[in-house]
Amino acid sequence: MSEERSERGEDGLSAKVESAQRRLREASESAAAAEQRAGAEIRALEANLEKERLEAAERIDALRREHEGDLKREREAKERAIAAAEGRLAEIEAQMESAEQRIGEQREVSEQRIEAAERRAAEAERVVGEADARAREAAAAWLRGQVEGIRREAGKP
Repeated sequence: MSEERSERGEDGLSAKVESAQRRLREASESAAAAEQRAGAEIRALEANLEKERLEAAERIDALRREHEGDLKREREAKERAIAAAEGRLAEIEAQMESAEQRIGEQREVSEQRIEAAERRAAEAERVVGEADARAREAAAAWLRGQVEGIRREAGKP
């Protein structure tokens, strides 16, 4: 019976060892599979991260280009506005110069007219003065004639 027990004990021990080896193999295979899955997941996450980095860099570049375009358009719009303002200023200055020139010309014409009017007034005063003098002389001559007539009549009895 001891051999039987010994065989049973060995069989039981062998079965336990085989069972333990089988479980160890399964655990090892399971660990290897888990390690492969984890490695695959890490590689997938790294690929996703790299993809996201590239997309973010592209979006940043696109935004930078868009911003630069906006700045360029704004700069050009400001330059056009400045050019238009400078053009308008030049027009206003030209109009001012023209107006000043016309005012100067009108002043000259007015001064000439005033001088001509003053000459005509002086001439009219001279003519009026001469006419007054002639009228006084005529009145004096008439009065003299009247006085002489009265004296003649008075000398005649």
